[in-house]
Amino acid sequence: MRFIIRVIVNAFALWVVTLIPVLQVTITAFPPAETLQLVLTLLAVAAIFALVNTIIGTIVKIVAFPLYIITFGLIGFVINGFLLWLTAWITSGFGWGLSVGHFWWGVVAALIISIINGIFGFILRPQNKRSRRD
Repeated sequence: MRFIIRVIVNAFALWVVTLIPVLQVTITAFPPAETLQLVLTLLAVAAIFALVNTIIGTIVKIVAFPLYIITFGLIGFVINGFLLWLTAWITSGFGWGLSVGHFWWGVVAALIISIINGIFGFILRPQNKRSRRD
């Protein structure tokens, strides 16, 4: 269930990023490229992005741990941009999906996606019930 919610939130975040033209991040929908196909493409790209972030992102973050310490975590922005660019590269092989015009705009787009994911993560996280003392 968490994975499905994560994919939906990622799809929404990707859609928001594609609405900002200066970022040069676009989605090429499945043919015939109508609204339903755009939504399905966003969900597919979001699922691939979640898998890339979970599998490859974890490995890269473990290997880059010393760089996190040296740069006080700022390398995380570059790594997230790399993972978004990697997702664009993977989906471009299918003839549909994500395209990132420039790597550094991809870093900014990944930052925006992270902010949106953080906001939704805060809103959707399970609330702990306080124990009552009688």
